[in-house]
Amino acid sequence: MDTTLRFDILPQDTPAHDALRQTLQARIDGKTKPLGALGRLEDLALQLGLIQGRPDPVARQARVIVCAGDHGIAHEGVSAYPQEVTWQMVMNFLAGGAAVNVLARSVGMEVQVVDAGVAHDFGRIAGLVHAKVAPGTANSAVQPAMTAAQCDAALARGRALAHQAAEAGCQVLALGEMGIANTSAASLLLHKLAGVPLEVATGRGTGVDDAGLARKRAVLTRAAARTGTLGAFDALCEYGGLEIAMMAGAMLGAAERRLLVLVDGFIASSALLAAYRLAPAVRDYAVFAHQSAEAGHAALLQALQARPLLALDLRLGEGTGAVLAWPLVQAAAAFLDGMASFAAAGVSGQSA
Repeated sequence: MDTTLRFDILPQDTPAHDALRQTLQARIDGKTKPLGALGRLEDLALQLGLIQGRPDPVARQARVIVCAGDHGIAHEGVSAYPQEVTWQMVMNFLAGGAAVNVLARSVGMEVQVVDAGVAHDFGRIAGLVHAKVAPGTANSAVQPAMTAAQCDAALARGRALAHQAAEAGCQVLALGEMGIANTSAASLLLHKLAGVPLEVATGRGTGVDDAGLARKRAVLTRAAARTGTLGAFDALCEYGGLEIAMMAGAMLGAAERRLLVLVDGFIASSALLAAYRLAPAVRDYAVFAHQSAEAGHAALLQALQARPLLALDLRLGEGTGAVLAWPLVQAAAAFLDGMASFAAAGVSGQSA
């Protein structure tokens, strides 16, 4: 199988980008500092400029989209929390009481909460984006998590959310999630798409004890044995979550609209891995916000050759790490815009 969608993402290895890269690098090197002295901020400034296709990139507005979905594999006892926590946390997001809400307020980032596939009827509650594809996935330990049509729908709705963010004036899109048992889905995607052994890819998630971890690994081993080698779309159908597929679609849609994508932790990174396998050019638009404390994330980052900005031992999800990285993107744009050049400041020479 293959997705019916095609994503139009501008690659960044064109002659036009080469010329822009040289212009941006000259601007960065000409600032009143030793060459490379701002480290990763310089890399961020260069990446932001290439993404936006301009030597004077901006980072004024960002949105974090929190996609929520339930997982049939939760009924196998792979989580420390019951499935009802998913919809209860959605209500907490809408009330502004979750960690992502608090952190986003502190850095001036908008939070958008999306029902991608929660096993709960929210009615028409205000503030929630109603994008439900299905009331949760099937149990991937015994059957495909979703149909091809459901996966396509989740990808398409995620893409639309990213395009809407671009139309609202965002230059940066962060992706977060909520879904009991979604670390199981992420571990299976990492195993199938990057060949990482399940014992490495599988961690404690919501905090299961040793017996719970052993049970989780046994369930995931049984699930993985159902299929052989899979492409990205088939892997999403077999083992992904509706919220994971929607995040992947949003990442691809953001790249289509030349937005920088802030990737959160383990689950969001698994969505990026799937998106990358669907359209490799999306990788150039991604900034990996942090390295999660969840087992498997280090291996996932290595599979994507990613260097995260932060290492704070977070393992919450929700987009919290991506939100915390937003000020760094702002700082990168700010130094490129506001810092004096050697010539403008009348400072002699450049330090090596």
